[in-house]
Amino acid sequence: MPQIRRLPNALVNRIAAGEVVERPAAALKELVENAIDAGARRIAVALTDGGLTRLEVTDDGCGMSPADMELALERHATSKLPDEAIEMVATLGFRGEALPSIASVARLTLESRPQGAADGWRRIVNHGKLVEDGPAALPVGTRVRVEQIFAKVPARRKFLRTARSEYIACLDVTRRLAMARPDIAFTLENGAEGKSRKALSTQSDEALSTRVAQIIARELKDNAVAIELERETPHGAMRLTGIAGLPTYNRGVADHQYLFVNGRPVKDKLLTGAVRGAYSDMLARDRHAVLALFLHVPPQDVDVNVHPAKTEVRFRDATGVRGFIVSGLRQALASGDRRSAQGPDRAAMERWQAEPEQPAALRSIFEGHDWSAPQQHVAEPRSDWAPRQPLPTSDALPQGRAEEAAPLPEDAAQFPLGIARGQVANTYIVAESADGLVLVDQHAAHERLVLERLKSAGAAEATQRSQALLVPDVVEMDEADCDRLEDAAEGLARYGLSVERFGPSAMLVRAVPSAIAKADSAKLLRDLADDIAKHGKQEDSGSLLLAERLEYVLATMACHGSVRAGRVLSVAEMNALLREMEATPRSGQCNHGRPTWVKLSMEDVEKLFGRH
Repeated sequence: MPQIRRLPNALVNRIAAGEVVERPAAALKELVENAIDAGARRIAVALTDGGLTRLEVTDDGCGMSPADMELALERHATSKLPDEAIEMVATLGFRGEALPSIASVARLTLESRPQGAADGWRRIVNHGKLVEDGPAALPVGTRVRVEQIFAKVPARRKFLRTARSEYIACLDVTRRLAMARPDIAFTLENGAEGKSRKALSTQSDEALSTRVAQIIARELKDNAVAIELERETPHGAMRLTGIAGLPTYNRGVADHQYLFVNGRPVKDKLLTGAVRGAYSDMLARDRHAVLALFLHVPPQDVDVNVHPAKTEVRFRDATGVRGFIVSGLRQALASGDRRSAQGPDRAAMERWQAEPEQPAALRSIFEGHDWSAPQQHVAEPRSDWAPRQPLPTSDALPQGRAEEAAPLPEDAAQFPLGIARGQVANTYIVAESADGLVLVDQHAAHERLVLERLKSAGAAEATQRSQALLVPDVVEMDEADCDRLEDAAEGLARYGLSVERFGPSAMLVRAVPSAIAKADSAKLLRDLADDIAKHGKQEDSGSLLLAERLEYVLATMACHGSVRAGRVLSVAEMNALLREMEATPRSGQCNHGRPTWVKLSMEDVEKLFGRH
């Protein structure tokens, strides 16, 4: 039998590097986090070949003495844990593994100068071996250069991607870290001579939305609502801030969801699930919200030491956190999402057809003719004349109509969606507001109104009434899943689902919510058990998923009960629809995330006619 032996430090560092430094972007994340923890106000990142050849991070933080630099290159040496209370960590880094791990698989140059020191110091470690240790000239702060990453570990080097792909990964890491700290100025250069350069200037604490919009998309600021919510917990306040895009401002992938816990960027399933639940009745299944959320919880209520790269966290009260995020997002969207996406799409505006200009020769004839002189007799049309193109049939005739013109009432300014002026294709309402032209999709708008009416009128409670099964369903499950459902049975009963234990590895379903009476009981229980396992054993955990399913049912009911496209509406009906939209939460988008109305400002209309 092989004997157990203690591994040498160089091999231990390389093993640790496999967890911490999987690619240049992972090394960059550790170095930028160190710079932030050092109190830097300016951080400059320079890459060559996306970090494959070189990556360098320079900051103006507190710097390190030569003795601290020597200690920083040893494993599990850090200044970020003054005592053994790891659960109270307030910095981004805390393990003391990053620098020695990086130095074991690359050539690492560490230069630093603390405040008040006359000179700086340099230490160079080449794949685990110290090759230089001496003075260096540099300003106050720290500069770390990583070169030849995985050069002596070909098995790892061959798994790295192209320079472009690695650069995109480094850019994403820098963006996420910069988003959480608008008080720090960031620059990122890529290429031998800084061919590609991105800069983010320092912003005030109140300009978080400005920094987020700079990073994600500038139009997000005009298509989002602010998030500001606070709740007390036994250990202190839990706070949620950030900006959330309107449901009409969505993407086909979830890459534009930026989530932070106590300033730390994370990719956590609990948080992404909460975001999906908050937008559940406002987005189609294949569309994703665009947002940046910053969750601040007391350190005692979150464990950040559960993932080597610290990208996942574990909450003490997972269900409470999830409910807090869902309610915070819905509260903000309900107060601000009567808006639709801001104005029509640019491409749609460009598709408007202008009247073709007359040829110059024809224009000169008209301009030179004396129209005041007696005109020549115009011949009667020939009896055998016929148009070149056949006249449209009645089925192809336009289906729009305009109502009798009337001046805007004095209180028109109180109506953001204006006064109905007509209907196009028996589907779109044309309205005039005090400052522009409004087009409303009558089916999409009424679908949202019906859904909100169902909720507020108590239809949600009606759908939660139980429908007893004539023959109870027996669902065989793992014993652990049965335990979870048994513990959550009381909470599930509030939503109309009656379950009870039926032996060690089975559950008995006696009643289901009437709205989902045709649902597969076995699949429903398995999904609920998985949800409880993911979000904790509290009784409310399973009921959260059940509540979301009921909302999907309500959305389906609203779709079938709303005004269909193609229905002729009277002026009174159109105006009533507009007034109800103005008073209804989330009326700016239908249940699938599409806009219910768009607006052309008078400035846009004038541009179409060349008046502006």
